[in-house]
Amino acid sequence: MSKLYGYGGTILRIDLTTGEIRKEPTPEKLCREYLGGRGFVAKLEWDEVAPGTDPLSPGNKVIMAPGPLSGVLLPGSGKCEFGAKSPQTGGYGDSNVGGHLAPEVKYAGYDAVIIGGAAAKPTVIVIDDDKVTLVDGSKYWGKGCIEAEAMIKKDFGEDFQVATIGPAGENLVKYAIISHDFGRQAGRTGVGTVLGSKKVKAIAVRGTKSIPLAQPDKVYEKAKQMFDRCFSLPGFKEWTPYGTAGVTDWVNEVGSFPTKNFWTGYFEDYKKINGPSLRERILVTDKACFNCPIPCGKYSKTKTSKGEVYVEGPEYETIGMMGGNLLLGSIEEIAYVNYVADELGIDTISGGGVLAFAMECFEKGVITEREAGRKLLFGDLDSACYLLEKIAKREGIGDVLADGVRAAAAKLGKGSEKYAIHVKGLEISAYEPRYAPAMMLAYMTADVGAHHNRAWAITYDVQVGRDTLEGKAKRVIELQHIRPLFDTLGLCRLQWVEIGFELSHYAELFPLVTGINYMWDDLLNISERIWNLTRAYSIREIEGFGRDHDYPPPRFYEEKVPTGPAKGKGLTMDDLNRLLDDYYALRGWDSKGIPTGRKLRELGLDYVAEALGR
Repeated sequence: MSKLYGYGGTILRIDLTTGEIRKEPTPEKLCREYLGGRGFVAKLEWDEVAPGTDPLSPGNKVIMAPGPLSGVLLPGSGKCEFGAKSPQTGGYGDSNVGGHLAPEVKYAGYDAVIIGGAAAKPTVIVIDDDKVTLVDGSKYWGKGCIEAEAMIKKDFGEDFQVATIGPAGENLVKYAIISHDFGRQAGRTGVGTVLGSKKVKAIAVRGTKSIPLAQPDKVYEKAKQMFDRCFSLPGFKEWTPYGTAGVTDWVNEVGSFPTKNFWTGYFEDYKKINGPSLRERILVTDKACFNCPIPCGKYSKTKTSKGEVYVEGPEYETIGMMGGNLLLGSIEEIAYVNYVADELGIDTISGGGVLAFAMECFEKGVITEREAGRKLLFGDLDSACYLLEKIAKREGIGDVLADGVRAAAAKLGKGSEKYAIHVKGLEISAYEPRYAPAMMLAYMTADVGAHHNRAWAITYDVQVGRDTLEGKAKRVIELQHIRPLFDTLGLCRLQWVEIGFELSHYAELFPLVTGINYMWDDLLNISERIWNLTRAYSIREIEGFGRDHDYPPPRFYEEKVPTGPAKGKGLTMDDLNRLLDDYYALRGWDSKGIPTGRKLRELGLDYVAEALGR
């Protein structure tokens, strides 16, 4: 086998039931066909988790994988992928986290860590270069994510990079996060829940090795050019002060800001919760992930009637889902709810969707004050914090809400399905899509459920016209190949998305790091392979999976937007079907949304075609 450049060279396997720890060489074929990061997660989930496995059983596996460019001194090379069969959707699940974890995993020599089985008691996985141990984590169990991370760093060393779960993960809330670096999260699809089912409180990693590069001198030259280019782009000065919070005004002004459980797309008080309000009223300092030239993290100090806390954020998705969607009208209150969710280990996107669902159910009489234990009111900080605590502990109404809006609506009934804003069981992130057909389609077809990071297509809607469906499917597919490719390579996409950094740089860089002479189109073809594999995973795992699972909630095709710039706008079921028809045809899938055998074999997924009988 030829030397693997850009890789650690080893896959680490941990069986928590037996305590067995094994290492094996990273297969060159796996690197060439799936690259790393999200690609490794998808392939290993397919191969390692038996069909029909209960997501919360010992048979499910959590896979942690940096990418081939993670840890190399490039702009934004600090991304790590976590994946598992999702307890939220029952299908393919993954989530991406920044910070400093991915480089540390690479420096310890690993391209993937596969965690299976289940421990008998709370456990911390300690990876210290070649030495891997399972340590009693009982003293950290019950602690918040941030508190536990501080304790573990104190006990094991500040130079360890630590990922933790909170009480929500311990109690198997199905949208629990994995937290890292005191405010970065792998937040979506319940990856933290699966760690909790295995009684893993934390993973602590320290690495001291180097990453072999195919052409180190040329990598250095290219990296310097990339940094210089980032700093010189006009978007750099506009983006840096506010990070993702800076898009709040724009999303409101195009009528797509989630407000009152996506009842509408415009929040009157948005100037009180936007980027400038964050910077002027609560910011302590900017904060960046590993080797990042644009520090989108905003470390803040907030004071409310409930107390004074420090928190990283809030970022835009939290501002949308815990702000406008709950009608919380001050940046201080949103930051406080952000802190509570982070410490408990709850995804602020799904969490915001669940809280808004509960508040609307209370408003409509589906949930009574007696059932809830108190009034659940939009615009009320106490209601939000009360519900988060109840959910994390699975107490009372919190036990119903802890499984997400789809499952909660099924239990509550009384027409509450109308208020459950999700696709495939994953709560929708912070863009109201009724006047954004490409964004709607991106939510409908995202492989993990409704998630903006697969195809942030709303800008395309605004650019080419929001009243047309033409060309939207083609653009969504293009984005679904480009954006997840960053998660596969181990890079942050925000340099490209937010400051206009050219994709051509990455095409030039990849062979210099890995020695694999792939062009940009080769990388995109691999990304398409991964996309079809993750779709196939959910087809394999969810009975009847297909077109019916791609539809959004009824609110999005039965109700017009009632207020704001998008007032009176909306999409019909005929519109949605036209979008899906276009999308499936361009993808090479059948009318039910199932990849054809021809398409799977064209992508080198013969084993998938055979498994699905295609």
